[in-house]
Amino acid sequence: MKYLVPGLTSLLLLVQLVAAAQVTKPRSSKPLPKAPVHKKAAPTATPAPAPAGLVVPSWLPAEAPLQPAATILTDVLDTKLDVRFDYKKQYLLGTAVLTLRSHFYPQSEVVLDAKGFDIQKIELVGEKKNRSLNYNYNRRKLVIALGQPYPRTTPYQLRIVYVAKPNELPQGGSAAITSDKGLYFINPLGTEKNKPRQIWTQGETEASSCWFPTIDKPNQRMTQEISLTVEKQFKTLSNGTLTSSRANADGTRTDTWKLTQPHAPYLATMVVGDFAVVNDSWHGKPVDYYVEPQYAGTARAIFGHTPEMLDFFSKKLGVEYPWEKYAQVAVRDYVSGAMENTTATTHGSTIQATKRDLLDANYQTAESVIAHELFHHWFGDYVTCESWSNLPLNESFADYSEYLWAEYKYGPDEASLVQEIKLNNYLEEATAKREPLIRYRYVNREDMFDRHSYDKGGRVLHMLRKYVGDDAFFTALNRYLTQNKLSAVEVSKLRTAFEETTGEDLTWFFNQWFMQRGHPELRISHNYANGQVSLHVQQTQDTLFQPVYRLPVSVAVWTNGNQPTEHRITVTKADQTFTLPAGQKPVLVKFDSENQLLAQIDEDRSQDELVFQFYHAKTYQQKSEVMELLQNKTADLAVSSMLRNALNDKFWQVRRLALDHLRRYRGPEPEGMRKDIQRLAASDRNSRVRAQAIATLATFPDGNYGPIYGAAVADSSALVAAAAIQVLAKKPEPNTRQQVAAIENTSSGPLILAIADYYALNGGLDQYPWFLRRLPDVTEMDLYSYFQSFGTLMTHIPAVERDNGIKILEDYARNAPRYEIRLGAYKSLALLLPSMPGMKATLQNIREKETDDRLKAFYNLM
Repeated sequence: MKYLVPGLTSLLLLVQLVAAAQVTKPRSSKPLPKAPVHKKAAPTATPAPAPAGLVVPSWLPAEAPLQPAATILTDVLDTKLDVRFDYKKQYLLGTAVLTLRSHFYPQSEVVLDAKGFDIQKIELVGEKKNRSLNYNYNRRKLVIALGQPYPRTTPYQLRIVYVAKPNELPQGGSAAITSDKGLYFINPLGTEKNKPRQIWTQGETEASSCWFPTIDKPNQRMTQEISLTVEKQFKTLSNGTLTSSRANADGTRTDTWKLTQPHAPYLATMVVGDFAVVNDSWHGKPVDYYVEPQYAGTARAIFGHTPEMLDFFSKKLGVEYPWEKYAQVAVRDYVSGAMENTTATTHGSTIQATKRDLLDANYQTAESVIAHELFHHWFGDYVTCESWSNLPLNESFADYSEYLWAEYKYGPDEASLVQEIKLNNYLEEATAKREPLIRYRYVNREDMFDRHSYDKGGRVLHMLRKYVGDDAFFTALNRYLTQNKLSAVEVSKLRTAFEETTGEDLTWFFNQWFMQRGHPELRISHNYANGQVSLHVQQTQDTLFQPVYRLPVSVAVWTNGNQPTEHRITVTKADQTFTLPAGQKPVLVKFDSENQLLAQIDEDRSQDELVFQFYHAKTYQQKSEVMELLQNKTADLAVSSMLRNALNDKFWQVRRLALDHLRRYRGPEPEGMRKDIQRLAASDRNSRVRAQAIATLATFPDGNYGPIYGAAVADSSALVAAAAIQVLAKKPEPNTRQQVAAIENTSSGPLILAIADYYALNGGLDQYPWFLRRLPDVTEMDLYSYFQSFGTLMTHIPAVERDNGIKILEDYARNAPRYEIRLGAYKSLALLLPSMPGMKATLQNIREKETDDRLKAFYNLM
């Protein structure tokens, strides 16, 4: 799940950098002993205390407690729930019938997770009559005395009548899942006019026990039946299939959903709301899309590749989609990116789109999330990590599915872009922390939901695929899935599946990539003499805290023509030289020619070699690398010509990236280059390229591009129009105010932010009501930016007019459920300090009452 939201990457990184700074250990110079390499992967050890004088890197996390898999005393075999809702109090009124069995040893009591309930009755279900049971309850754990020991051969049933009160639970959450109260009432009384009434759940990691009693661990597995009694106008969705729908005398309706194959409790879900349901199918199985009614016309355009994905993944894995249906629903105010609830994935409402929004959609906007959550139905739902320490067995595979789908559907360039984005995401996080992928030590299980478990894990799987080959890779995945279906596993099961498939002991690979922290940092150089290329590879990472890596990798040597000679080498030492035959001096030697390594690589190449690499690149990443390395050399004709060539590349991201590197261009043939940029701004087929061309034109202060910007405001793409408005905000044209006013009621998120930016710089009291009116239309993801514009506008209006805005911002700063929204509101209020000295006390009070450690760290830096 919890598709990590790309837009928050920089914000999350700052949190991590702050945290890293707080846990940096004393520095010294005496080396630590290296950890032994075990024959089979073992739990990672706690870092030893640093000897005096050792310099310890800031990314080395502080010592954390051991987090073993939960001991299983009792198995939850089946859960039957009968629930209804009190919208006014935001309560769930529930009856649970749990079928349980002692796991191995006879048990005379059972301990259930049940957070914040009112327990009304607990009974042992009998053939003739039920028997009341004694219990102890501390509002977290429910300890029930069974009256006798039950052997593992004798299942039993408990009936529990309870009231769940999610809003009365202590507030918790993390960067990936911003709240952990499990059950959410959205606009329950219908008082928010621009928001539908909904109920939905979010179980991962251990929040299902906020709405039904269970053993809330990933190594449990249960079948399930949920009966939901709701108002008749609402649709419902849950795991499995709808087995009955009964109208009740009081005008309500009871829908019953049944899941016949067992899954982990955190994957249980229910959703209630006014949805349009668009029906699709695959191999006779229902494939449904639940959206708000106004998006019914575009639902198929958003989700329509799902049947093809089901087909592709089923064939690739050799395991047909194993569940009875697949549904996807978009909900308001979701606390994560998306969640792979078995047969019923939940997305945030931002996945919904208008026809105009779809003009700007690309693979990264929605399709990658859809692929990610679907792939979880094999890796996560069908085979589940036995503990949160093993979370990459869920998330790394789901992350890698994004690459697989891009490669299949859109080709190698789009897949290469995925690889670049994911690698950079991990390396960015690695500046603040470096952890093993499989982490048996952590402070909070939510810490596992990071760029290591996702982006690093996906890249590790890509390297494994490249090492063993496609046939072995997918055969091993088939073995892993079929041998471990409907069970919970640890990483050794994955390693065993690959070893049994390939016949090779792969402990070295799993130890260095799954069980140890860090990544290779490589220094590559080469020279040519006597018909040979000497390739020098140095591993420069701190090997006291990271391994010396074994790296099978390809090296391409171009001597003439367009076809290189490929050499397969294996780096095994910290300093190593390889000799490669070459009949003449190469025009390019390219280490890691397939861009497979998860590594930081500093590779010596001349400018001529880099330019040659661009024109002969095998992947998008190789072109991107060249443009990055030569971006400050645009005064050179060869580099200028290369970038101009890039403006005509078939892949949109190459064109967009070239435009980005042409900001403030002062190289050869400036007029011709600017004409090319103008052409792309006006007519490129990709809206992201047009938007970037407009941003690049704005960096030429001596140019008169007002007509281009003005035309772009009316572009069919909201992204392009927003880019133009952001430029015009800093340099308005005579008719800009009129153009902006004409579209200020737009429903487009990018345009709302752009208009807010324009009014922040060019508006006044007349625009103040617009900010207040449009606030309910701003998505949670956009509020941080919106608040900055709102605060800037308020600095331009009289202090006596600001009261309503200040009250709203203060409420968000204190009470918003997402910490980045609270931060945005706080920073907006801080903009008013120069003209409102009294704001200082308010800000201080907000800081003092903040309980989130991440925000406290931010405030300490401000």
